[in-house]
Amino acid sequence: MKIGILGTGNVGRALAAGWSGAGHDVVLGSRRPDDTGLRAELAAALGEAVPVVDVSSAVAGAGVVVNATPGTASVPLLAEVGAPALAGKVLLDVAVGFTEDGALSHLGESLGEEIQRSYPDTMVVKTLCTIDSELMVAPDSLEGPSTVFLSGDDAEAKRTVGGLLNDLGWPTESLLDLGGIATARGQEHYSLLFLGIAGAIGAYGFGIRVVPPARS
Repeated sequence: MKIGILGTGNVGRALAAGWSGAGHDVVLGSRRPDDTGLRAELAAALGEAVPVVDVSSAVAGAGVVVNATPGTASVPLLAEVGAPALAGKVLLDVAVGFTEDGALSHLGESLGEEIQRSYPDTMVVKTLCTIDSELMVAPDSLEGPSTVFLSGDDAEAKRTVGGLLNDLGWPTESLLDLGGIATARGQEHYSLLFLGIAGAIGAYGFGIRVVPPARS
């Protein structure tokens, strides 16, 4: 599968390495594709197998587009790409938006919902925003099983994303489908609790697990 990842930060790099290692055709989309320093840095981190192109080129031909940009920059960047280029594609949204004072930028409506509303012909699936970038591609680093969530309105798109999560090492039993894209609010708002837990235990590479009630 060809995967176009928008964003070259820690999340974009981790996912690019994970999916490239699983055999997918991955490209990174950047607003600075001609920045020689950035290209050298990415080549050192990922090798030459993951090219760096402009954001529109990253979307073109990709079956799945991954939004790994800062959440406050995601909507303007997608507007540069345009609705026609995103139509019919699965958009895996990882981003969470924070304001300069550390508050969530999306309160009454999640970023995932805003993207879906803005691009109704694109199938948005929210996932992976409840864990650190290193854990996204290394679920075996945990002492036990963890849960990763999916939110989206299109069942087939969620199956596609579920397969990509499997390719990163997440077993199917770790995937929990929360329902429609409106449930992305819960995923994004969890980031505040995530930061609290990280401060309490002194680490970011932890997971959470949904533990069902005991059977009577």
